[in-house]
Amino acid sequence: MDLIDGLKAFVATAQTGSFTEAAKRLGVSNRLTSKYVAELETKLGARLLQRTTRKVGLTPSGQQLLNRAPALLDELDDLLASINEEATSLHGTLRIAAPVTLGEIYIQGLVSRFAAIHPELSIDLRLSDQHVDLASDGFDLAFRVGTPDVSTLKARKLFEFTSHLVASPGYLTLKGTPLSPDDLDTHTCIIDTNRRNANCWVFLQNGQEYVFHPSRNLMVNSANIARDWAAEGCGVALCPNFVLHKQLSEGKLVRLLEDYQLPMHPLYAVYLEGNVLPRKVRALIDFALEDVQNNDIVTLPAA
Repeated sequence: MDLIDGLKAFVATAQTGSFTEAAKRLGVSNRLTSKYVAELETKLGARLLQRTTRKVGLTPSGQQLLNRAPALLDELDDLLASINEEATSLHGTLRIAAPVTLGEIYIQGLVSRFAAIHPELSIDLRLSDQHVDLASDGFDLAFRVGTPDVSTLKARKLFEFTSHLVASPGYLTLKGTPLSPDDLDTHTCIIDTNRRNANCWVFLQNGQEYVFHPSRNLMVNSANIARDWAAEGCGVALCPNFVLHKQLSEGKLVRLLEDYQLPMHPLYAVYLEGNVLPRKVRALIDFALEDVQNNDIVTLPAA
């Protein structure tokens, strides 16, 4: 048995949780995939997978191997490609994870622009607001808001954005315009539960921090819906600035408490720690760093 084939079969099975799905990814038969994994276990003298009638899971040894095998296989692919001086194009599959709202507004465009200049590379973009584990879920790279707190991940900061408190002119006519964070006690607050510390709104002024804990009037796990509810006059909402361009430009929303600042939030490209960064991942990060300069998604219309 070829050790590389065994590792590829194992990684595909571990990431998909199924010999059948792994076989589809590899383009071989289910039986051959299972055989490769079994022979790899024999060669290593360790059980890597827990097989049940419904799902394939990882043993501790299997988890240890999965933490490093994908990077090793990518490094091997890069080595073989670099030997051929004419092999300048990217190949294989690049699996990317991103949060839903930011993914729909910006990341999907970034990825499509990247794909246009790398036509031989297959790209699988998955949008989810659930936390993903890059190793066990089989992702090469993820876009994440906030500083990563996992030691096995490396990160590159792409840009920073802030949020703004907004409401519709009609709502303010009925309820009045808040002039300080304390005034928000008398207003209907729309909470985006996807935010970190969603029930804690922090405002800054002259170096002093003001913390407001909004009542649970309206809650939704979507910045877009929170914005739309505010535009419909349902209350005041705290939204990331990249979802507010159109509504502010059209006058459907106005910014509140402009004498106060809100904390900045960094967007990172994160990837697994390894000795060598896979060429396809490095290429996407380099492209993203340039792309964010050419496609500014955080500039708001003039007040």
